[in-house]
Amino acid sequence: MRFSILLVMLPLALGASGQEGRSEPAPLIVHGNNLVAGKFIVKFKEGGSLSASDDSLNLLSAGADHVFHTVFRGFAGKIDEATIENLRGHPDIEYIEQDSIVSVTGFVDQANATWGLGRVSHRKLGNSTYTYDDSAGEGTCSYVVDTGIDASHKDFGGRATQRKSFVDGQATDGNGHGTHCSGTIGSNTYGIAKKTNLYGVKVLDDSGSGSWSAVIAGMDYVATDYKTHSCPKGVFVNLSLEGGYSKSMNDAAAGLVKRGFFIGAAAGNSNTDVGTDSPGSEPTVCTVGATDERDSRSTFSNYGQAVDIFAPGSNIQSTYPGGGNKVLSGTSMATPHIVGLAAYLAALEGKLGGDALCSRIKELGTKDALQGIPAGTVNLLAFNGNPSG
Repeated sequence: MRFSILLVMLPLALGASGQEGRSEPAPLIVHGNNLVAGKFIVKFKEGGSLSASDDSLNLLSAGADHVFHTVFRGFAGKIDEATIENLRGHPDIEYIEQDSIVSVTGFVDQANATWGLGRVSHRKLGNSTYTYDDSAGEGTCSYVVDTGIDASHKDFGGRATQRKSFVDGQATDGNGHGTHCSGTIGSNTYGIAKKTNLYGVKVLDDSGSGSWSAVIAGMDYVATDYKTHSCPKGVFVNLSLEGGYSKSMNDAAAGLVKRGFFIGAAAGNSNTDVGTDSPGSEPTVCTVGATDERDSRSTFSNYGQAVDIFAPGSNIQSTYPGGGNKVLSGTSMATPHIVGLAAYLAALEGKLGGDALCSRIKELGTKDALQGIPAGTVNLLAFNGNPSG
């Protein structure tokens, strides 16, 4: 009730009429079947009075589930129909989108196997040695926006920290997905960038499920938290999650990339075109499909024009909560190969910025090495630039 009252008062508090200067209502976006009843994400227009005023965000923060300051300006929470219509008439609201469910990309337990590191450091199939420069991502910060990180795992060598949880009553990784992804990015044994610092942001619960508003809140947190760490070589964000298309999620991702962050996003595991999913459909992120040990597209991997690169994603061994390891499959497992590779290249070559690094990864990639790639999808396999090939 308090939140609704604040929203009704908002135009008055800012000295603006809800209907003034607007020829038609702000778009109300409703996508898919996994909607969160009664909950919405509201995005302010850039340059408007709402976007420019911290007072508006402070007014809303008392009742909103999440208030967004950085990736874009806005808020999310439970809003009734009458208040939605009031907000749609405000001239400074860009759009309102109904919140929906997001989850980790599905993963499958497999018999033990290690091969991904060898594949990304050699042009040809069949080499199990990982060859890399010993700069190894030093000076970079890698954020895993997921189910959290078991930072106590010895294979992280003290470089991992669970920073923040947006899940009530769950502070750490009770699922395993986030810890596994973190290990592929930067653990001592399984990591691409073995000297990167790893930071967990828990936005998905221990069942691997959450909402887009929580994911956006996690990304908004990353946009300011990195300033409390030493990240001279850049900041990298792993999004091994997927849901139906969300404009607000894609806008948040684009907001981070615009600020110089690199984002690796899972293409998804539905064996369909990623263009209908988020965040993989966002053009500014580096969208990752999965391959298997035979250099074929993994049977589950999504495809399409939005895919930027493929990386090992079937039968990937990595860290798991409790100090052990586990072998999992999914584009969730492919994506941290690319996030780790981006951190590795940033430390080695000094390339900063999401767009530049994704372009560099594609430039280095091994062309036409893969089988089972549909027409209209790039045939490009990740490679770290090992001079010996």
